[in-house]
Amino acid sequence: MATLSGDRQRQDAQPAFVLHTYPFRETSLVVEVFTRAAGRVGLVARGARRPRSALRGLLMAFQPLLLSWAGKSELRTLHRAEWQGGIPQLQGVGLMCGFYLNELLLKFLARDDPHDTLFTVYQEAIIALAQRLDPAATLRRFEKNLLKELGYALTLDREADTGNPVEPQKRYTYVIERGPVALNGRAEAPVEVTGRTLLDMACDNFTDSVTLAQSKVLMRFLMNHYLDNQELHTRQLLRELQQI
Repeated sequence: MATLSGDRQRQDAQPAFVLHTYPFRETSLVVEVFTRAAGRVGLVARGARRPRSALRGLLMAFQPLLLSWAGKSELRTLHRAEWQGGIPQLQGVGLMCGFYLNELLLKFLARDDPHDTLFTVYQEAIIALAQRLDPAATLRRFEKNLLKELGYALTLDREADTGNPVEPQKRYTYVIERGPVALNGRAEAPVEVTGRTLLDMACDNFTDSVTLAQSKVLMRFLMNHYLDNQELHTRQLLRELQQI
């Protein structure tokens, strides 16, 4: 719920997740949050680092919150946080995968750009990680949906140059912003996948081990392009754990 009061805009009880926090002045925090209604928002949590602050134990990543804030500047003032519960704390590899999702959102999303559908996709991914479902499949689904929400939806079931349906037995490369192109005997390509992998990805089916391995290579290729080859800190850690 949004209300206007004088020259200040107030948002009340907005569903949100914390993406990142860092110290601000002596006792406060800057909190980067992803909200359903307003997208990514930067908030100042005044006094949140004080031992007796009511906010101190609430501003945790991967936990559903209702946040209330006010202000029109780049950093608004957080007034209230309510924990909604229902999602177990992430652990182990799932925790690192969650930090990877958060880093992607921080890199890709501009502030104050709402993405209601992406908020739901993110929440579902966090729940899947908390339930210890296949983390690699969870990441692939999220990456694919993230690109779609940002206007970079992947063509996976049609050949880019012919318009014909992708054939499961064929070898393909992927041309960015065009789609799959059959290799037709060409040995070298920046990325290579089978038609079966493309079709599996189109319907979010990552049960096949070949699909899972090839989709990881393809999505890394695409994400590197759209990130302009910026290194992701969490990707390096996950790579060491052989998860991404």
